[in-house]
Amino acid sequence: MTTLASPPRAGAPAASVAERAPRRRVSPERIAAGLTLVAILGLSVAALQGVEISIPNMLASWENAERFFARVGGIEFPPADELWNLIWLTLGLVLTGTLLAAVISVPVAYLAAANTTPGNGWRAAARFFGVFTRALPDVVLAMVFVLMFSLGALPGILAIGIHSIGMISKMFADAIEQIDEGPRLAIRAAGGSKLQEFTGGVLPQVMPSWVATVLHRNDINLRGSVVLGYVGVAGLGLEMSYAFKSLDYALGLGIAVVVFVLCVVMEIVSSLVRAAMLGETGNRGSWADRMLRRGRRGGVAAAVAPRTGEKHTPAWAASPAAALRRPWTVHRVRNVVAGWVAAALVVAAVWVCDITWSDFVTFWAKIPAVAVQFWPPTFGVYGAERMLGAMAETVAIALAATLLTLAPSMIIGSFAARNVAPNGGIRGLARFLLVGVRGVPEIILAIVLIVITGLGTQAGVIALAFGSIGLLGKLVADSLEEVDRGPERALTAAGATRLQVYAGATVPQGTRALIGHSFYVLDTNIRAATILGVVGGGGIGYYLLNASQGSNYGMVTAIVLMILVTVLAVEGIAMWMRKVFR
Repeated sequence: MTTLASPPRAGAPAASVAERAPRRRVSPERIAAGLTLVAILGLSVAALQGVEISIPNMLASWENAERFFARVGGIEFPPADELWNLIWLTLGLVLTGTLLAAVISVPVAYLAAANTTPGNGWRAAARFFGVFTRALPDVVLAMVFVLMFSLGALPGILAIGIHSIGMISKMFADAIEQIDEGPRLAIRAAGGSKLQEFTGGVLPQVMPSWVATVLHRNDINLRGSVVLGYVGVAGLGLEMSYAFKSLDYALGLGIAVVVFVLCVVMEIVSSLVRAAMLGETGNRGSWADRMLRRGRRGGVAAAVAPRTGEKHTPAWAASPAAALRRPWTVHRVRNVVAGWVAAALVVAAVWVCDITWSDFVTFWAKIPAVAVQFWPPTFGVYGAERMLGAMAETVAIALAATLLTLAPSMIIGSFAARNVAPNGGIRGLARFLLVGVRGVPEIILAIVLIVITGLGTQAGVIALAFGSIGLLGKLVADSLEEVDRGPERALTAAGATRLQVYAGATVPQGTRALIGHSFYVLDTNIRAATILGVVGGGGIGYYLLNASQGSNYGMVTAIVLMILVTVLAVEGIAMWMRKVFR
């Protein structure tokens, strides 16, 4: 029998009323998660202090910047025909590599999703494969493929493709787990096969989200393709590396400007495509809900007579035979044209890369000889203590950069959210700022900072923090726009100010997503910090570059294993946090 507490007497002290109020029990796991967050924050503060970023020293180094730009004189570009060839080659290998990752990610995501996997063993294996490919630096993959294939675009395509499988398959699997199970179960009840369940019940629901994920990854791969030039992958990155190594800073900065413009244009095009497929993000509900609502408004379920208000069925859907002869509406024409344009771009990208297809037949004989060079792992003359210290320095760089990123990303990302920004002008300005920041590849910024301030972790931290603002700010804006609008309207109706609505309704609902995004940025920064070490940004990347240039591939393997363990640890903590704060 349940005993109900009697209501407090009139005039009872407030303290007694508070004592009678029900209290939510905090689980030990939630307390442990909170303490872990505090510990990570403390380590980030200590890492930032260790970097010793000094504003006076940065201002003092401005004289170095003036001398550097005076020595550069002006920006130079390669000849027009050569520049266009480099641009098309870079875009081609990035698009082909991303498409390769997207194709491979489909079966991986199918096995990794809880509602489609054949068993827990398959799911665990698929998840581990995704984390493993995500942890492998694309520079290391390119290094291996350069040894196995002839020079050109193919090593870059394979490096980008394999490295991208981890993130794309993860996002694909998350989208599959969020589908409406009704259509899939209906196909199963009708006797459909597993393939029919997927193509008819799963794929139509997840396709918009998948396209958005692939476009987002393509943007990241375009920025990351620059560093692949340092290990011999053809394209703009290779020419830029030649220019900076030969101290031709005018040409190097000119190519960097071209890369920046390409990144911004690609980001704008991707945003337009995502907006066309996903619709407005300001409405309440998930993307699937919004797509279904739009479909119902234009389809059979919500077809309403314009004057009488009575529902009617379009002529093309009156019978199955009529449905097979659907009219060519504006939306159908747009979708067909978009599909053919996408197919033409894929064919053009593969053609531009000029792939030597015979390499896929001959490279098998090279695998044993190459594998022997990478095993067993060794720390060489440096020793385990020094290498572990370098790995700790890389993690410290990532932690410090993530900490510096949080406040600016939260501010700019909030103003970029439709339900937070005071007006459309401020929101547009914030979105444009995030696009501009994301357009600057971290390695280019790191190179310029290293030339001005010298080698060390300070340049790496600043470059990572600047680049992460664009990524985390966009994720913050998208998360805040997707919160339930009910609490916001309730506080507004009660007379709350815009700041009170933001602090009392918007941010609390988005806290879980913000924690997940912060760990994602930390994960990204750990891998990026490794890459920045290649150009002198500090950390384990310096030793990775020396090992690759000295053909000490056993040390490369040891470094990759350390990176893998670190990324797996961060991934495990992030998954635990998302589970606890769900």
